[in-house]
Amino acid sequence: MSKTILVVDDKADVRLSVSFLLSNHNYQVIEAESPIMAMAMLEQQAIDLILLDMNYSCDTTSGEEGLRFLAQRLNKKITIPVIAMTAWASVELAVQAMQQGAGDFIAKPWDNQRLLQVVKQQLRMQGLEQQNNSLRQLNAQLQADDELLWVSPKMQQLYKKIERIAQTDATILLTGENGTGKSCIAQMIHRLSTRDQQNFVTVNMGAIPENLFESEMFGHKKGAFTDAKETRAGRFEMAQQGTLFLDEVATIPLSQQAKMLRVLESNEYEMVGSSVTQKTNVRLISASNANFDQMQQQGLFRQDLYYRLNTIELHIPPLRERSEDIMVLAQHFVNKHAQKYQMGELTLCSSVNDVLCDYPWPGNIRELSHVIERAVLMADMPGSGPGVISRDDLQLKQNKTTEQASGLTLMTLESAERQLLQMALKQTNGQVNEAAGLLAISQSAIYRRLEKFDIKTR
Repeated sequence: MSKTILVVDDKADVRLSVSFLLSNHNYQVIEAESPIMAMAMLEQQAIDLILLDMNYSCDTTSGEEGLRFLAQRLNKKITIPVIAMTAWASVELAVQAMQQGAGDFIAKPWDNQRLLQVVKQQLRMQGLEQQNNSLRQLNAQLQADDELLWVSPKMQQLYKKIERIAQTDATILLTGENGTGKSCIAQMIHRLSTRDQQNFVTVNMGAIPENLFESEMFGHKKGAFTDAKETRAGRFEMAQQGTLFLDEVATIPLSQQAKMLRVLESNEYEMVGSSVTQKTNVRLISASNANFDQMQQQGLFRQDLYYRLNTIELHIPPLRERSEDIMVLAQHFVNKHAQKYQMGELTLCSSVNDVLCDYPWPGNIRELSHVIERAVLMADMPGSGPGVISRDDLQLKQNKTTEQASGLTLMTLESAERQLLQMALKQTNGQVNEAAGLLAISQSAIYRRLEKFDIKTR
């Protein structure tokens, strides 16, 4: 889609000359003969760039009318980039124009190639700024939707590690099962870092086609390949001075891993279609649920790249290993989804606690959120007072085959150990030595477990 450029000049021949040049380079040009007319046109149609002559009826040297237009643009919070033009090349006027928000300055008579270069540069910078604004809005939304509600000892210990390393620029690898909140933790690290005022850029490595990998990560120049109709910034450039989060990093194709390794080792890369080497300055965080040892043995992931990614490795425990967090997160999701669907006040029935805490949560926090969302929609809403989410609203499916074969509900190993210990003690009337024999463990082993689970015997 061609960009629209507004040319503001009181001389018709100048406007014609600029219009002819820009139109030949696929820009759409509209004209205004005065700043007043230009300001009115800004309110009527979408404009991508303004070429503004600085002098009109008042005089030919002061640039007063052009400066007044730039000041009005700032007051009205118009963010369209401006290139100032004047036949009287004055350093002082150029400085004044730049102070009032002009992006660049061109002296008349202009050099065509110089003018085209400045136009391209200003439009590209405007595109990057729009991308940055979108990313900042996304960051604000993510911060407002914080689901890092941790009360369990394991997660509190993890948080202490995060606080300590977030202030450094160390490369971090987050490992753990799907749905454990690795992306939320990456955002937390960014917010606690010294780069928190810069961009947080996320890229799902598993969603990038192999033939577009370089273009997506490093950007491309216009005409670099068939569909490259304009120059595009890559993720490293978008994250400059900020944080780049590579989700599902283990899915990087083997053929592209050397290119990623080079960036991490030298902080240098080239856009596709360009021979100019660019420097990158980003804080890199990666995440994966893959078994890297196995992948390296199979020749699917480079060992040297793995070492570059995991200067510090943080493992995120699955939800079943931090049961203390389940009810806190469940209530959070109840409030979140009730607000989303305008359901009014909702509470969890007391009988729901055991169901939620005993379920193994193979999908972790993501699954918990989906289960609660469904329960919120199914909950009985009385005419007055808060609605109640019951066990039936959860619709959790247990593994019936396992239950019938073992007599036990599918649960965490820790919960199963506790339950077996209690069953053995009950069957032996609290005789520890007999319970140890029944479970085929030593008396010292059973005493350690009694202490671990704080189980009292008679």
